[in-house]
Amino acid sequence: MAKKQTFADKSKAKEKEEGVAIKCIVSVFDEDTKAWKFREKMLRVSSPNDLQKMTF
Repeated sequence: MAKKQTFADKSKAKEKEEGVAIKCIVSVFDEDTKAWKFREKMLRVSSPNDLQKMTF
């Protein structure tokens, strides 16, 4: 039997989320190792204008 659903059909079925995805990188100093560590997280914001108001 042949496949009835192709990869293109699967990607069309997924809905795109509204907004813009950004990567937030924060530096943290670790007192135990006396070294800087970098934490990263992907965030989704509704518009790039919201980035001015964000605090971390």
